[in-house]
Amino acid sequence: MKLKYIVKTFLIGLVFTACSKDSGSNENTSTESDEINNFVWKAMNSWYYWQPNVADLSDSKIASTAAYNNLINGKTPDALFYSLLYQRGTVDRFSWIENSNEIVRVSKIAEVEKKGGFSYAIYPKDASNTNMVALINYIVPGSPAALAGLKRGDVITRINGNQLTASNYDQLENTQVTITLAASVQFTSSSLVTTDKTGTVTVTKADIDENPVAYYEKKVYGAKNIGYLVFNAFKSDYNDELNAAFAKMKSDGINELVLDLRYNGGGSLETAVALAQMINGSFTNKPYIYLDFNNKHNSEDGYENLSEKVNIFNLVDNEPTFLREESINSLALTKIYVLVSFQTASASELTIQCLKKYINVITIGEETVGKFVGSNTLYDSPAYDYISYSNRNTKHKWQLQPITFSYYNKDKDANPANIEPDYEINPYSTFLNLVEFGNIKDPYLNKALELITGQTIRTTAKSNNPSLPLIIDNLTAFNPTNTAKGLYIQDFTRLKKQ
Repeated sequence: MKLKYIVKTFLIGLVFTACSKDSGSNENTSTESDEINNFVWKAMNSWYYWQPNVADLSDSKIASTAAYNNLINGKTPDALFYSLLYQRGTVDRFSWIENSNEIVRVSKIAEVEKKGGFSYAIYPKDASNTNMVALINYIVPGSPAALAGLKRGDVITRINGNQLTASNYDQLENTQVTITLAASVQFTSSSLVTTDKTGTVTVTKADIDENPVAYYEKKVYGAKNIGYLVFNAFKSDYNDELNAAFAKMKSDGINELVLDLRYNGGGSLETAVALAQMINGSFTNKPYIYLDFNNKHNSEDGYENLSEKVNIFNLVDNEPTFLREESINSLALTKIYVLVSFQTASASELTIQCLKKYINVITIGEETVGKFVGSNTLYDSPAYDYISYSNRNTKHKWQLQPITFSYYNKDKDANPANIEPDYEINPYSTFLNLVEFGNIKDPYLNKALELITGQTIRTTAKSNNPSLPLIIDNLTAFNPTNTAKGLYIQDFTRLKKQ
């Protein structure tokens, strides 16, 4: 099948582009087709998953040159692109276009990125959904955030001197940001109340190739050797580190696994398939995921199967390059416990939905994002059906990231709106109790340990029983650092030859 020959990705999250996004008319009234907009329309006409549902993407639109030019001309490329999306913001929440000079949202599965080094989640302070706080999920070791003294569980209340709100939280993605932290956090019956620390912390982004295998610990309760693994992105250039983590767990005699995917927004499909094999390993060559494209690309439809091998990559010129193949280290588990949140998406949701067809998967936490669609990057290379980077038109730097396929488990079961956890945890309960990874004060980890051991795991966790509403579109729009990874299928050797 042809799937391995093109780049595909699941990508989620609100895209904060520079000033070009939806910037309106460029007053182009030429009788000829605008070159860039011609690329935008034709690439979308070919690949967009919902192309049959969008009247302006109908093949009939190109029958009349004058009508076609009237449709595509007189708009900026991004304005045209967003006008072609199917029920944008409701059905299609994830497609975007970018000019590579203004990239804010990455579309890679392995790369060095400009980052501050702190992952965060945004929470409303009350039901008005106006004033916000940002809870720091974790800090990348050695990052600017780490050097600035930030730590997991810190609460950000102000940004550049202003109260954090639904209108300015995106400034946390600026190249440099000055933040104020909370000195105290309390809950009333209807709101989250904070007081500020004196002074501020400034974080300036730097180049980071974050290791997504963030934490591993063995916990022993009687005969239960419990592995706790925090995995924050499906990055193919860390396949060897992930495989090594499972080798360590094998040597540690792990017979129970808590897999923490709360902050994992997706990544490499190949890595996702390998992870399933590492967890169990008994279903080699069996189908794992089914991908479905639009009718113009039915030849791309098909399964990805479980394999006993995993490809190892290294970054060369910031692109993953094949190094070798490794045998997968498998734990032969028939049950796992997965920690999830409203930031869990894409390849993480795939892991839950597809793996549960083979073993028992217990989920603990919150409803996930609900992203069961994906994308392949489209370039201005019409002779190569818009999928060749090396053969692209170099006179401009626009590229598209539209939804181009949906995915299903091996039985092609209909996907839910999102994954509802088997055991729900109030997301606000992490405030005051989010210390270092592995600390049993963490209510999510604590619940998993209780389910595994059948015991009450006593802690010194601070009690708070907030009843705040968690609205704002499941908060997925408010977590840009955690929702940009996506899910790819990629044959890197073939890609380099294009």
